[in-house]
Amino acid sequence: MMGSKPIDDGNYIFDADQRAELIREEPEAEQFLRPFIGATEFLYSVQRWILVLENANPSTLRDSRRLRERIAAVREFRQKSKSAGTRQLALTPTRFHVTVIPDRPFLVIPETTSENRDYVPIAWLRPPVVPSNLVRVLLDATLWHFAILTSRMHMAWLRHIGGRLKSDYRYSAGIVYNNFPWPQANEREKARIESLAQAILNARAGFPASSLADLYDVDAMAPELGRAHRALDQAVDRLYRGASFQSDRERVEHLFGEYEKLIMPSLIHVVPEASAPPRKARRGNKRLSAG
Repeated sequence: MMGSKPIDDGNYIFDADQRAELIREEPEAEQFLRPFIGATEFLYSVQRWILVLENANPSTLRDSRRLRERIAAVREFRQKSKSAGTRQLALTPTRFHVTVIPDRPFLVIPETTSENRDYVPIAWLRPPVVPSNLVRVLLDATLWHFAILTSRMHMAWLRHIGGRLKSDYRYSAGIVYNNFPWPQANEREKARIESLAQAILNARAGFPASSLADLYDVDAMAPELGRAHRALDQAVDRLYRGASFQSDRERVEHLFGEYEKLIMPSLIHVVPEASAPPRKARRGNKRLSAG
């Protein structure tokens, strides 16, 4: 699923300086500010916050001049929209258009990522972080999900069928994720894959000052992180077939073969038996008329 979409014209979003100023003027507002993560914030470790006011105590909002100013600005922005749905949303200005506020750790995939990266950086985030609509969110994801989604096999699938924003790859849950043929694996194989996925996370943890954009820059990637990814890639490839793949083209061709197997049952229809053509009336026979 995609993350939260406030439709607020930026009125509920704060950078570090704006957040500090609001809290200095109205300390009560701090309880409503939560880290807000879109693709840029996720990849480059940029800090932004968003006001989450839907369940705020009305008396608290009424006593806050700064919060009421923000709410009024959002209402006015929505009222001027050409979209009837957005104008309707002006009736509830503290409510987001789409609200996704996870209450447990969640896996994040940026909606867009540079074509120059070998891997789309994905990672877990935790509450109180609020994901924006510029990332894709997987709740209850395990190391198994992380492993397959960060593998070269899945990257090849994304590059072939994913959309584009200028030259960047665009990750779509409907097209890329939902149609991806996941491999079959027994418990021993899954445990092996998950241990290799954990090795990737361990390699990342060795560079706490580096953003995901730093870690996945093709010219700057740490050797141990590259080795961890290649080990996972080989193991995931073997889940699909015994023979090694020589190129991403081979991977995609194999995936399309698996995809066809998945959708074939839905394409099979029972063809009704053709009825016999009507016999021609013999000369002299009278046609029966209704009624």
